[in-house]
Amino acid sequence: MRSLPSARPDAELPPVDPRHAWLVAQPFAHRGLHDGAVPENSRAAFAAAIRDGHGIELDVRLSRDGLAVVFHDRDLARLTDRDGRLADLTVAQLGALALAGSRDRIEPLPQILAFVAHRAPLLIELKTDDDAHVAARLCLSVRYALEGYRGHAAVMSFDPAVGEWFALHAAHVTRGLVVGTVRRRPLHSLRRRLHLARAKPHFIAHDVRAFPSTLAASARRRGLPVLAWTVRSPDDYARAQAHADEIIFETSR
Repeated sequence: MRSLPSARPDAELPPVDPRHAWLVAQPFAHRGLHDGAVPENSRAAFAAAIRDGHGIELDVRLSRDGLAVVFHDRDLARLTDRDGRLADLTVAQLGALALAGSRDRIEPLPQILAFVAHRAPLLIELKTDDDAHVAARLCLSVRYALEGYRGHAAVMSFDPAVGEWFALHAAHVTRGLVVGTVRRRPLHSLRRRLHLARAKPHFIAHDVRAFPSTLAASARRRGLPVLAWTVRSPDDYARAQAHADEIIFETSR
């Protein structure tokens, strides 16, 4: 997957802050490079992304014992042989579960950071289910995991409480706001503006299906990079190329 041009061709757009220029230097593989044989959010998927020179987007959730583990879904059934909620199990219990019949396991974020070992830039999406208590505990776990990590890494979430927490407690960590499909309603637009004010993001991760977007255009005019997710087709790519600075993609291998 070829990257979008990292230099902004529109002369009216200000340059990206040099501290965050790494966000637009390469595409990001959505949950790593995965397919039918390689599970998403697994070591194998991350190794494949590193091998091909991509950044990595991954998801984290909170285990029962309060640690960030790398997994997307609230429920375990789609990717493991166990039913139930991830939040009901400890890190040790989760580590015993195979991902989609592979040799990979559900791992704590610190172990994945040690595995990536600065070889690829990371986008870490925090899944909070809009639960304030979960958000605070998950943010704290991610912050501890990132202490001493010298590679490029950013946090992001649909939940503006995540950006707000990092702005208050770990302002040095690059933070982003994830934006979904735009509803053309005044109250929705107001809510989105409130989310932006609360999260104080350094970048926007924007649903590619929602372009063109006044929010994305406004962010770019203010120098905030916009990453398009999830790019899966040539049409998606063309849309992202017109309205974003870099992509978060999935592709069959």
